[in-house]
Amino acid sequence: MAVQSQDAIVTGGFDAPVFDAQSVFRALMDAMARPGTVQAIAPRASAPSPLGPVAAALALTLCDVDTPVWLDAALATDGAIARWLGFHAGAPVTDDPAAAAFALIGDGPSLGSLDRFARGTHDYPDRSATLIVQVPDLAAGPALTLTGPGIKQSTALAPSGLPARFTTLWADNNALFPCGIDMVLATPDAVAALPRTTRIQSTEN
Repeated sequence: MAVQSQDAIVTGGFDAPVFDAQSVFRALMDAMARPGTVQAIAPRASAPSPLGPVAAALALTLCDVDTPVWLDAALATDGAIARWLGFHAGAPVTDDPAAAAFALIGDGPSLGSLDRFARGTHDYPDRSATLIVQVPDLAAGPALTLTGPGIKQSTALAPSGLPARFTTLWADNNALFPCGIDMVLATPDAVAALPRTTRIQSTEN
């Protein structure tokens, strides 16, 4: 078992680090520029379970020695994902969500309040956390209507695997602008981005 665990930690990084990171970064930037659009990402990384291939690829693309990462309980259980991140990205894992530049969330329904994450300051709003939240899909959950910069009039998204109070949590995040967290939703094969400027309403209300 120990050998298998060690194998899982030292394998699964990008085969072509520069090319793969550039490809993932372009997809992420497209998603951030057009909130709510679904951007496909081909599997390029394989991390220990339950960190999925797209969330893993985002972590390898965005994280480095200068970006502390926080893992929720679903991802921090046995320490394998923390060691995988350290080996492949050099990223330190912190136990303090307020100190994290990036937070990886494996259990979206248990996300809870966003207040515990760094939200930046009015002088330095960029000193905030980006949350990478794993979700099963982006089309089978509660229907949401998104508006804001990068969106022509409005767009629809229906992610599953988010907290029942998500729209309330996100409205609280909007109220902090220019501070606030940004969020990336990662399925096994795609991403959608929710920058802090995006406003979200439940279509079912």
